[in-house]
Amino acid sequence: MSQEQQAVARARKAFETGRSKPLEYRIIQLKNLQRLFAERQKDIADAVKKDLNKSECGTQLYETLGVEGEIDLALKKLKEWAAPRPVEKNLLTLSDTVYVKPEPLGVVLIIGAWNYPWAITIQPLIGAIAAGNAAVVKPSEVCVHTSKVMEELLPIYIDKELYPVVTGGVTETQELLRQRFDHIFYTGNSMVGRVVMEAASKHLTPVTLELGGKSPCYIDKDCDISIACRRVAWGKYTNCGQTCIAPDYILCEPSVQDRVIQEVKKAVKEFYTDNPKTCPDYGRIINQRHFKRIMGLLDDTTVAAGGDNDEADCFIAPTILRDVKPEAKVMQEEIFGPLLPILPISGLDEAIKYINKREKPLALYVFSSHDKVIHRMRDETSSGGFLANDCLVHFSVNSLPFGGVGNSGMGCYHGKYSFDQLSHLRGCLIKKLNMEGVNSMRYPPHTPKKLGWARFFILKTANLGWMGRMVLFAVVAVVAAAVLQKYLL
Repeated sequence: MSQEQQAVARARKAFETGRSKPLEYRIIQLKNLQRLFAERQKDIADAVKKDLNKSECGTQLYETLGVEGEIDLALKKLKEWAAPRPVEKNLLTLSDTVYVKPEPLGVVLIIGAWNYPWAITIQPLIGAIAAGNAAVVKPSEVCVHTSKVMEELLPIYIDKELYPVVTGGVTETQELLRQRFDHIFYTGNSMVGRVVMEAASKHLTPVTLELGGKSPCYIDKDCDISIACRRVAWGKYTNCGQTCIAPDYILCEPSVQDRVIQEVKKAVKEFYTDNPKTCPDYGRIINQRHFKRIMGLLDDTTVAAGGDNDEADCFIAPTILRDVKPEAKVMQEEIFGPLLPILPISGLDEAIKYINKREKPLALYVFSSHDKVIHRMRDETSSGGFLANDCLVHFSVNSLPFGGVGNSGMGCYHGKYSFDQLSHLRGCLIKKLNMEGVNSMRYPPHTPKKLGWARFFILKTANLGWMGRMVLFAVVAVVAAAVLQKYLL
């Protein structure tokens, strides 16, 4: 039996003991995870520094702070989330107990990504623990040091049988995907997303796919271009552009292109100094393979600013490309690096048409001072998330669902959405063995009179307000059994 098979079998066996289900046990595990981030911040930051050249403050800001917030929220809200959820009744279920009961799915596979290795791997794990599941955690092998630290630390702090960590590369991931899971949560690119979904289909396993794509950014000529470009520069060049919701390219009118270039350059200098290579807050490309891929995207483009690079150091400076054509190589795939193409377009109408001709993105950004522009962009396009006058920050709002649509993914998570995504929301109806007269309308022989009563009970009360329903329920409860017994039997 392979290491992967053993990990899944142990997790399944541990889940079957039922110990992950009591809320008290889930809370203990979440508090232990919380303690990990309080006690091992330096180990976490050192590994991320080696992998992505993030500073310790940057690691906390972009990686662990959000995770800590998710744990806090889950601890505060778990009893509420896990409680049976009452639903509205109709007259036929008046005396019944009707509710939705969240229950664990079973064993979840979480396949993390390398660009934000803690945030993107641990946030789904928080949801899996909160929902009472077992979870096999597969960190990305591309983040070599972080993967090792995760493998070492998680079993020290949380139940190592319920939440095993499996490391390795493509071979190990393929072996994991051959196993049967109750849910698979994958973050990465759409090509691998298809492989995951195909593997899951063999067992009819549901999937959450957090993918990516080319997230557009439309800058309206009438907005405060200085502030807009400052926020775009932050969103684009954070983590050296290796962010799934980074603004991938800018759409703007030709008349403001030079101003946009000037303002983005100004922001880059403010954030990363005249020499980003020596700036502690500017990262590196994850490896040389990705370095070569990104540099290859510069073919047939005009560099307006930046372009400096050093393959040995996996360094690519913040780069702006001007007058980019839709057919350019850089526009054919998600960039996932510090290149910012600008596509001149005639205005809002053309921007909307351009966006709608392409795959639905994970995020869509618009900068404008006019509500009409913002609302048109929102209402006439489709994307995983929509953000006006800023970038990235919707990821930090755990009351919003985070996820893609179409090619950018399926399913969502964060906060209660993580809990619900990794739970089975089981519909429950508990009846008593009395008031059999009310049921007579559904039993054969079927007659027009019975159908008339059924229509009344099911349809006629649908549009009453809450008070009206309560009054009608009270009246019907008293007379229904007697009336139906007399006229239907």
